[in-house]
Amino acid sequence: MEEARKGNITPEMEEVARKENLDIQMLIRGIANGRIVIPSNINRESSPCGIGENLSTKINANIGSSSKMEDIELEVDKALAAVEYGADAVMDLSTGPMLRDVRKAVLEAVDVPVGTVPIYEAGVEAFMSDGAVVDMDEDDMFRAIENQARDGVDFMTVHSGITLETVERAQRSGRIMGIVSRGGAFLAAWIMQNQEENPLYSNYEYLLEVAYEYDVTLSLGDGLRPGCLADASDIPQISELLTLAELVERARDADVQCMVEGPGHMPLDQIAANMKIQKEVCDGAPFYVLGPIVTDMAPGYDHISAAIGGAVAAMNGADFLCYVTPAEHLAIPGVQDVIEGVIASRIAAQAADAARKLPGAWESELEMADARRSFDWDKQFKLAFDSKKPYEYRMQCPIEDSEMCSMCGEYCALRILREDR
Repeated sequence: MEEARKGNITPEMEEVARKENLDIQMLIRGIANGRIVIPSNINRESSPCGIGENLSTKINANIGSSSKMEDIELEVDKALAAVEYGADAVMDLSTGPMLRDVRKAVLEAVDVPVGTVPIYEAGVEAFMSDGAVVDMDEDDMFRAIENQARDGVDFMTVHSGITLETVERAQRSGRIMGIVSRGGAFLAAWIMQNQEENPLYSNYEYLLEVAYEYDVTLSLGDGLRPGCLADASDIPQISELLTLAELVERARDADVQCMVEGPGHMPLDQIAANMKIQKEVCDGAPFYVLGPIVTDMAPGYDHISAAIGGAVAAMNGADFLCYVTPAEHLAIPGVQDVIEGVIASRIAAQAADAARKLPGAWESELEMADARRSFDWDKQFKLAFDSKKPYEYRMQCPIEDSEMCSMCGEYCALRILREDR
């Protein structure tokens, strides 16, 4: 951000402008005013990724071990699969005993921006040493943040908007699901246990100093995001968002790049309004949303529910979609779950970007239309988000004539009209 405000053009800016087919001066202005971020830690080289205003919608894939399933090689495989199928960034959400080893392996394995949630490390280590997450102290929290910044983490979710006041509001709100954010729950439990203000809020200036030193992009976490449709757009959620708006302004004053995280589970008819409210109160800060999941009735298919919500969100201002896998709420995802989650989110992003008439997205739609009209199967497979699956469907019932498939055969609409001409 500081370089952009000075008018300096960095190699990362040049690369993002090239990828996005965007005028470099427009990009610089977006970075300078905080409406575009390029997460890139000074201790790590990664492929530059721009997130924000006038850019294509980006996709994040969560991976990470748990105390019940910890396999470093598997997490690396999941991260690599996510990138192969089009994820623009990866977040390591590990909570197993070897979380540091998982993080370092993932950072080395992929060349996209990598994010984390440092409070997990602080809470897990407190649990392992003292028996309870709430036994972590302020030093533990900031030690985890500094450790991860030194390791090269490009962006971090920090739940600085969870305050004494917002926790009390959440307790009084009558929410069905309460607090479903794991990081938010860690801090809410700590606040209630200690009856003290959240250190990530009360010492936010120090957090900004660390982020500035390593050029870490802060992703201001939505610790009070709704966990079911009935809890959406309630007072705790909006109250936290207003606090995050204040924190966005302070981050920009400190030349620290930041994003804002959003819901969550939300009825379809509330998504557009929520996107516009965030953009207004947070002065256009890049918006990073989980889903949103638009029905709670589809366990095992939450990636579809999230893709529906993600398309509406991206069409109305969301800049960064966090994928949801078929395993959401049920189990730790495997490699195939990661692939399906990434593809579902890419469908959502492409649908929104094509509707916004972004050049790259619209051109790819025209290319696919031409390939379909020409019965150019190889080009269709190449353009598809997943080239393997459509090929396998095509081969299930091979047809000697390339200008038809087993669905319509000789009664293909395109063939009939062509022959009539």
